[in-house]
Amino acid sequence: MARIAGVDLPKRKRVEVGLTYIYGVGPSTSKKILAKLNIDPNIKTDDLSESEVNNIRKILTDKHKVEGELRTDISMNIKRLMDLGCYRGIRHRRSLPVHGQRTSTNARTRKGPRRTAVKKKSGPKK
Repeated sequence: MARIAGVDLPKRKRVEVGLTYIYGVGPSTSKKILAKLNIDPNIKTDDLSESEVNNIRKILTDKHKVEGELRTDISMNIKRLMDLGCYRGIRHRRSLPVHGQRTSTNARTRKGPRRTAVKKKSGPKK
């Protein structure tokens, strides 16, 4: 089992697909890395030699931000926006959609389950 950037690549999957299990590596990045190293994208992850795994690991650490480093970078960028108090930061702070989507309906993923307002019954006055 190949382990790259702290992630175990799944067995019996094509290398092209297996690399996308690493946070920060999508299909296009995976294809570019394999093309650069002249590795057949259709080969299974089990069949990778140790030298090929090391070459992939080296390229990922040198040229790309992946996993923990990328996650901290993204969270620091969001924190910076929130500290600045800009529009996007305020939207993040209030956990509302950031990119201009409507909120009167929809946006349930971001806002969470509906919280219905409870009206108090007005009883007889004494």
